[in-house]
Amino acid sequence: MTELPSQARAEAERDAALVRLAETVAYVRLLGVRFDRMGDELTARLPFAPHLVGNPFLPAIHGGVTGSFLELTGMMQLAWSVVLADIERGGAAAEAVARGAFAPMPKTIDITIDYLRSGRPRESFARARIQKAGRRVAHVHVEAWQDERARPIAMMRGNFLLPKG
Repeated sequence: MTELPSQARAEAERDAALVRLAETVAYVRLLGVRFDRMGDELTARLPFAPHLVGNPFLPAIHGGVTGSFLELTGMMQLAWSVVLADIERGGAAAEAVARGAFAPMPKTIDITIDYLRSGRPRESFARARIQKAGRRVAHVHVEAWQDERARPIAMMRGNFLLPKG
Protein backbone atom coordinates (compact mmCIF):
# COMPACT_ATOMS: atom_id res chain seq x y z
CA MET A 1 0.00 0.00 0.00
CA THR A 2 1.40 3.40 -0.96
CA GLU A 3 1.45 6.12 1.63
CA LEU A 4 -0.20 9.42 0.85
CA PRO A 5 1.99 12.53 0.94
CA SER A 6 1.54 14.42 4.20
CA GLN A 7 -0.58 17.22 2.65
CA ALA A 8 -2.92 14.75 0.94
CA ARG A 9 -3.16 12.73 4.16
CA ALA A 10 -4.03 15.89 6.13
CA GLU A 11 -6.76 16.79 3.62
CA ALA A 12 -8.18 13.26 3.76
CA GLU A 13 -8.22 13.42 7.58
CA ARG A 14 -10.07 16.74 7.46
CA ASP A 15 -12.62 15.33 5.02
CA ALA A 16 -13.15 12.32 7.29
CA ALA A 17 -13.55 14.58 10.33
CA LEU A 18 -16.18 16.64 8.50
CA VAL A 19 -18.16 13.51 7.61
CA ARG A 20 -18.02 12.30 11.24
CA LEU A 21 -19.08 15.74 12.50
CA ALA A 22 -22.06 15.88 10.12
CA GLU A 23 -23.13 12.38 11.16
CA THR A 24 -23.51 13.54 14.77
CA VAL A 25 -26.59 15.60 13.77
CA ALA A 26 -29.64 13.38 13.28
CA TYR A 27 -31.51 15.89 11.10
CA VAL A 28 -28.53 16.15 8.73
CA ARG A 29 -28.78 12.39 8.28
CA LEU A 30 -32.58 12.49 7.88
CA LEU A 31 -32.48 15.15 5.15
CA GLY A 32 -29.43 13.59 3.48
CA VAL A 33 -27.43 16.83 3.65
CA ARG A 34 -23.79 16.53 2.60
CA PHE A 35 -20.98 19.05 3.04
CA ASP A 36 -18.16 19.86 0.65
CA ARG A 37 -15.10 21.49 2.15
CA MET A 38 -12.83 24.06 0.59
CA GLY A 39 -10.34 25.15 3.21
CA ASP A 40 -12.38 26.52 6.09
CA GLU A 41 -15.52 27.09 3.98
CA LEU A 42 -18.32 24.56 3.67
CA THR A 43 -20.91 24.19 0.94
CA ALA A 44 -23.99 22.25 2.03
CA ARG A 45 -25.82 20.09 -0.49
CA LEU A 46 -29.45 19.07 -0.04
CA PRO A 47 -30.34 16.43 -2.62
CA PHE A 48 -33.91 16.52 -3.83
CA ALA A 49 -36.26 13.82 -2.57
CA PRO A 50 -40.04 13.64 -3.12
CA HIS A 51 -40.78 13.70 0.62
CA LEU A 52 -39.27 17.23 0.82
CA VAL A 53 -42.08 18.73 -1.29
CA GLY A 54 -44.50 20.90 0.65
CA ASN A 55 -46.66 22.08 -2.24
CA PRO A 56 -47.17 19.35 -4.84
CA PHE A 57 -49.05 21.72 -7.19
CA LEU A 58 -45.99 23.91 -7.87
CA PRO A 59 -44.08 21.61 -6.84
CA ALA A 60 -41.96 23.37 -4.22
CA ILE A 61 -39.73 22.24 -1.38
CA HIS A 62 -41.40 22.73 2.00
CA GLY A 63 -40.42 26.01 3.68
CA GLY A 64 -39.60 24.16 6.89
CA VAL A 65 -37.10 22.01 5.03
CA THR A 66 -35.51 25.09 3.48
CA GLY A 67 -35.35 26.84 6.86
CA SER A 68 -33.86 23.78 8.53
CA PHE A 69 -31.31 23.44 5.74
CA LEU A 70 -30.21 27.04 6.30
CA GLU A 71 -30.02 26.62 10.07
CA LEU A 72 -28.06 23.35 9.78
CA THR A 73 -25.63 24.98 7.39
CA GLY A 74 -24.96 27.82 9.83
CA MET A 75 -24.53 25.46 12.77
CA MET A 76 -22.20 23.18 10.84
CA GLN A 77 -20.03 26.10 9.66
CA LEU A 78 -19.63 27.23 13.27
CA ALA A 79 -18.91 23.70 14.50
CA TRP A 80 -16.46 23.13 11.64
CA SER A 81 -14.52 26.28 12.57
CA VAL A 82 -14.02 24.80 16.07
CA VAL A 83 -13.02 21.39 14.70
CA LEU A 84 -10.59 22.95 12.24
CA ALA A 85 -8.97 24.98 15.05
CA ASP A 86 -8.62 21.76 17.10
CA ILE A 87 -6.97 19.99 14.18
CA GLU A 88 -4.56 22.88 13.63
CA ARG A 89 -3.73 23.05 17.34
CA GLY A 90 -2.62 19.43 17.28
CA GLY A 91 -1.95 17.34 20.36
CA ALA A 92 -4.87 16.16 22.48
CA ALA A 93 -7.37 18.38 20.63
CA ALA A 94 -6.49 16.84 17.25
CA GLU A 95 -6.52 13.35 18.74
CA ALA A 96 -10.03 13.96 20.11
CA VAL A 97 -11.21 14.99 16.63
CA ALA A 98 -9.61 11.87 15.13
CA ARG A 99 -11.60 9.77 17.64
CA GLY A 100 -14.81 11.60 16.74
CA ALA A 101 -15.03 13.44 20.07
CA PHE A 102 -16.41 16.84 19.12
CA ALA A 103 -17.42 19.85 21.18
CA PRO A 104 -21.20 20.23 21.54
CA MET A 105 -22.96 21.80 18.56
CA PRO A 106 -23.80 25.52 18.72
CA LYS A 107 -27.33 26.23 19.94
CA THR A 108 -29.71 28.47 18.06
CA ILE A 109 -30.61 31.68 19.88
CA ASP A 110 -32.69 33.19 17.09
CA ILE A 111 -32.90 33.13 13.32
CA THR A 112 -34.60 35.21 10.67
CA ILE A 113 -35.32 33.63 7.30
CA ASP A 114 -36.14 35.48 4.10
CA TYR A 115 -37.84 33.22 1.54
CA LEU A 116 -37.01 34.75 -1.84
CA ARG A 117 -38.37 32.22 -4.34
CA SER A 118 -39.74 28.68 -4.37
CA GLY A 119 -37.28 25.86 -4.01
CA ARG A 120 -37.90 23.66 -7.03
CA PRO A 121 -37.61 19.86 -7.07
CA ARG A 122 -33.84 19.75 -7.59
CA GLU A 123 -30.66 19.81 -5.52
CA SER A 124 -30.13 22.85 -3.31
CA PHE A 125 -26.90 24.35 -2.03
CA ALA A 126 -26.09 26.65 0.88
CA ARG A 127 -23.07 28.48 2.20
CA ALA A 128 -22.65 30.20 5.55
CA ARG A 129 -20.48 33.15 6.45
CA ILE A 130 -19.60 33.79 10.07
CA GLN A 131 -20.09 37.53 10.44
CA LYS A 132 -18.80 37.73 14.01
CA ALA A 133 -17.88 35.11 16.57
CA GLY A 134 -17.32 36.15 20.15
CA ARG A 135 -16.55 33.98 23.14
CA ARG A 136 -20.18 32.92 23.64
CA VAL A 137 -22.28 34.17 20.70
CA ALA A 138 -21.78 34.08 16.94
CA HIS A 139 -23.69 35.87 14.19
CA VAL A 140 -24.01 33.95 10.91
CA HIS A 141 -25.43 34.73 7.46
CA VAL A 142 -26.48 31.84 5.20
CA GLU A 143 -27.68 31.80 1.59
CA ALA A 144 -29.32 28.89 -0.23
CA TRP A 145 -29.63 28.55 -4.00
CA GLN A 146 -30.32 25.97 -6.66
CA ASP A 147 -29.22 26.68 -10.23
CA GLU A 148 -27.53 30.06 -9.81
CA ARG A 149 -25.82 31.28 -6.68
CA ALA A 150 -26.70 34.85 -7.70
CA ARG A 151 -30.41 33.92 -7.42
CA PRO A 152 -30.84 32.63 -3.85
CA ILE A 153 -34.03 30.86 -2.85
CA ALA A 154 -33.66 31.87 0.80
CA MET A 155 -31.36 33.68 3.23
CA MET A 156 -30.94 33.38 6.96
CA ARG A 157 -29.44 35.59 9.63
CA GLY A 158 -28.91 33.88 12.93
CA ASN A 159 -27.37 34.17 16.35
CA PHE A 160 -25.95 31.04 17.95
CA LEU A 161 -24.72 30.22 21.43
CA LEU A 162 -21.26 28.73 21.20
CA PRO A 163 -20.24 25.85 23.47
CA LYS A 164 -18.08 26.75 26.45
CA GLY A 165 -14.51 25.96 25.86
